[in-house]
Amino acid sequence: MDKNRGEIVDLIVYEVGKTKIDAAVELDRTIEYIDQTFAEAKKLTENIIGPDTHGIKSKFGHFYRVPKGVGVSISPFNYPINLAMSKIIPALVMGNTVVFKPATNGSLLGAFLGNLTIGVLPDGVFNTVTGRGSEIGDEIITNKEIDFVSFTGSTRIGQRILEICPSKDVVLELGGKDPAIIFDDSDLEFVADQIVSGGLSYSGQRCTAIKSVLTTNEIADKLIPTLVKKVEALKVGSPLDDAFITPLITESSAKFVESLITDAVAKGGKVLTGNKIERNLVYPTLIDNVTKDMELFDEEPFGPLIPIIRVKDFDEAITIANNSQYGLQASLFGKDEDQLFEIAKRINTGTVNINSRSQRGPDIFPFIGVRNSGFGVQGIVDAIYSTTRIKGIVVNKR
Repeated sequence: MDKNRGEIVDLIVYEVGKTKIDAAVELDRTIEYIDQTFAEAKKLTENIIGPDTHGIKSKFGHFYRVPKGVGVSISPFNYPINLAMSKIIPALVMGNTVVFKPATNGSLLGAFLGNLTIGVLPDGVFNTVTGRGSEIGDEIITNKEIDFVSFTGSTRIGQRILEICPSKDVVLELGGKDPAIIFDDSDLEFVADQIVSGGLSYSGQRCTAIKSVLTTNEIADKLIPTLVKKVEALKVGSPLDDAFITPLITESSAKFVESLITDAVAKGGKVLTGNKIERNLVYPTLIDNVTKDMELFDEEPFGPLIPIIRVKDFDEAITIANNSQYGLQASLFGKDEDQLFEIAKRINTGTVNINSRSQRGPDIFPFIGVRNSGFGVQGIVDAIYSTTRIKGIVVNKR
């Protein structure tokens, strides 16, 4: 891939609207992921139990990992190379064959990646199928030759996969509504930077984006001026001009964000900045006084839209985080790390970040979603495990 860096970066820019800098960062991360996957796979060891251990006298068991067979890897548009390779490489390294279905918006890059394997892998080991998921998805994943499925995308489609593949091994990375809970001893300048980068990078089109800010009235009133200033300083426009906020992947995505804004405003939400839309270019928007009756309260916008939810105390903030339909990540900000660590134990998400925006990585970390945010675990080591099963050979000693 590094030899084809220029073409890959250009495809990411033109297909999914990332800047060249962000596209290059994604490519570098992917190359590092591949190298780490090979390194971790080499660390796998066989497990021999007995004889003369665990009370076993007359036999021993030899247990080791074997490939599951044929896997389907379905990747999203927002990280078209990184999230594709995070499924494909562990499967191939462990001896499986792969059917790769890239996102419709990202299929040119998917086809390009497929072509890179020609002459490198034996025919049939890696196969790329492009097309709309609504037309070909069910046919691929329900095929009797498919043994396991790894999918990253919307919660709705993930739930559909679980319904129609009850007998297949499935790993799902789905949506999120990652809250940032701001405590009263926080460095608000730092917090504002984390909210902006965590919530609005790639125009908020990340499952791990900060998608709500929860804090008390006192802290909200202090935080908002700094936050608004930083948001209004962001460059909005084309990825070719290295803008920070770029067009969303489709006009329908922008219309969905617009509908959330309209609903919130109609029910008493206060727009602090933004609420300007030009086709699929949505200007970064902050809405204050978001309440439970608003769709934005628990819907994932997947765009540059951040609600501020005011709470009476931090127990209420924790309750809101735990009552969400999603459970991907959360962020806690404050100075007392020991206290935050204990509070993190009370939050029911896959991961809780202390004094950091929510994010995927480092890739060696497990990537976990609970409730409607996922099924199974990813991350380099867990991805290796998910593409294999344990086989045992037991020898009776005579």
